[in-house]
Amino acid sequence: MANINLSYIISTRNRLPFLKILLAELIPQLMPDEEIVVVDGQSTDGAKEYLQQLFNEGKIHQFISEPDKNQAHGWNKALLLAKGIIIKKLIDDDVFCYSAIRECKAYMLLNTNVDVMLSNDLTSDINNHEIINQQSRFTQFENWKNGQAPSFTFGDVHMLIRKSALSYIGLYSALFTMMDWEYSLRISYLQVNIAYYTGYNALSVMHPQSITSLADKRKIAQEGKKGELLYDYAGDSSDISMWSKIKIAVGTRLSSIQKNNTDNKQLIPEDLAVVYNYYYDYINRLNASLQTTFIQKA
Repeated sequence: MANINLSYIISTRNRLPFLKILLAELIPQLMPDEEIVVVDGQSTDGAKEYLQQLFNEGKIHQFISEPDKNQAHGWNKALLLAKGIIIKKLIDDDVFCYSAIRECKAYMLLNTNVDVMLSNDLTSDINNHEIINQQSRFTQFENWKNGQAPSFTFGDVHMLIRKSALSYIGLYSALFTMMDWEYSLRISYLQVNIAYYTGYNALSVMHPQSITSLADKRKIAQEGKKGELLYDYAGDSSDISMWSKIKIAVGTRLSSIQKNNTDNKQLIPEDLAVVYNYYYDYINRLNASLQTTFIQKA
């Protein structure tokens, strides 16, 4: 295999329907200098066997299936396995624009001083998929870049990271439920070189089986206090970021629905392919219509 410039990493457990959609989109588009790394938490829904078959066929390049202690544990295994110069995390139920990701990849390969790449983000509720919200952390990035804030938060769903930077940044913390929230604060507080891409790498999909939908609001608030102390973080308006508040609010609404429905599968659209085709078409068309650019510290 050629030298690996980009590793796509996936940590998953019992998410077979979503995995099939994600990998069916990714595998045909994979470039010779890219690899797919999958860490499975010993799935029991057929995902383990599906992934093993793909590995045997050479369609994914690294694969392990074993129990994880928590989600940070699984993702950290994948980070350590990655052989690429750049790493892109793929969450199994989210949607990604690979042309946008490759623009970021090319920029990072050319600009070797860039440690982390961010982008704008899209979000949608799977049960109301035609409503897609465009979100941005650009204002927070600009404040940080200009020295007006020591740290800021962002979702890692749209992040690319240089593997060599891990020796300074470290891995995900197993102590935080919102591990990506803490990781973003740590990355920015350490003043690593972050660049911002004005397109959209990813679309975050909310549904009752997603990790963020099951987040404990009280625990997240406690973690917000820890973030204030560790990373001199004042929040966008109070003790946690607006970005996290949106995720918690959606999770709270979905959790309330679950209490009145014993079968979460009933809350997932029956034809996921139709929903996800809509999402992929949307993000690809949106990026194709934009004049994108990259911004980083001088």
